[in-house]
Amino acid sequence: MRVLIVEDEVDLAAMLAEGLRAEGMVCEVAHDGARALEMTAAADFDVLLLDRHLPKLSGDAVCRALNTAGYPARILMLTAAGALADLVDGLGQGADDYLAKPFSYLELIARLRALGRRSPAGSSATVLSRHGVNLDTVRRVAERDGRPMKLTPKELGVLELLLAADGAPVPTEQLRDSLWDAALDPATTAVRVTVHSLRRKLGEPPLITNDPGYGYRL
Repeated sequence: MRVLIVEDEVDLAAMLAEGLRAEGMVCEVAHDGARALEMTAAADFDVLLLDRHLPKLSGDAVCRALNTAGYPARILMLTAAGALADLVDGLGQGADDYLAKPFSYLELIARLRALGRRSPAGSSATVLSRHGVNLDTVRRVAERDGRPMKLTPKELGVLELLLAADGAPVPTEQLRDSLWDAALDPATTAVRVTVHSLRRKLGEPPLITNDPGYGYRL
């Protein structure tokens, strides 16, 4: 599941991104409403985790713009207010669900997964397939030629990005930025080690190839 976090509190956004990536979700971050619209214009997301009070362009305005454009992602709106009037108003802007701060992390994960199952963006590609490899992006299970594979959340995230690329190379930087915390040292071998482990678990014949100086493809 591909999630865009739109949150102007930098520390909170980083914490949420780290947590969602640990759950195996492909996650990107925008810190204002205008940037969120730029990112949704360039990529498809299954769910937006959207703070209502944002600089440059409010969460309400982002909601209205995406709904007017027919953008298919589901929207989970976050706000510091928990009154019924705010809930009704937030949903009236086009949000699919609403969560008041402070919130339970477990409830957030449950709500995101529920919206991911309902997402038109994700429903057309709930199962990604290539060369006998199938990945259910909602249930987070993968198999090759009918053989179930036991993958870590990071391995599932890498496999999802490679499958979604449909044979095109995925830059190492994209894998790192989408699946690891922003504080990860670019020189770390985390991406290479994870790809190596995934390649081993996929078995023979090998499917993941390395484009030197660029990234990986399936």
